[in-house]
Amino acid sequence: QVQLMESGGGSVQAGESLTLSCGVSGSISTFNAAGWYRQPLGNQRELVATITRDGRTNYLDSVKGRFSISRDNAENTWYLQMNSLKPEDSADYYCTLGTLNAAGYTPSSGWGQGTQVTVSS
Repeated sequence: QVQLMESGGGSVQAGESLTLSCGVSGSISTFNAAGWYRQPLGNQRELVATITRDGRTNYLDSVKGRFSISRDNAENTWYLQMNSLKPEDSADYYCTLGTLNAAGYTPSSGWGQGTQVTVSS
């Protein structure tokens, strides 16, 4: 029932910036957090950033200080601002809704189509 739509990806050079957006339709009352994942070509998905309903954020170590996750509660939309991009940031990026607790973040919303980010050196 919940539908996710990622947008904002593209091709940039190292050092440049992109902002990804995720629009959500349907009920989100059962989720307490949102998260962005990425999947580099040939690799498994990794969790990039999470944000709770209270606004608490967590980041993958390799993106700390460069990426920022935010949420617009009124519009059921959240964002991933990516600055100082590096070639190793190249991946398909996915937004999710799920649960964050002491054990970590678990997505449970299903997966959208993703948006591709390519960073060249």
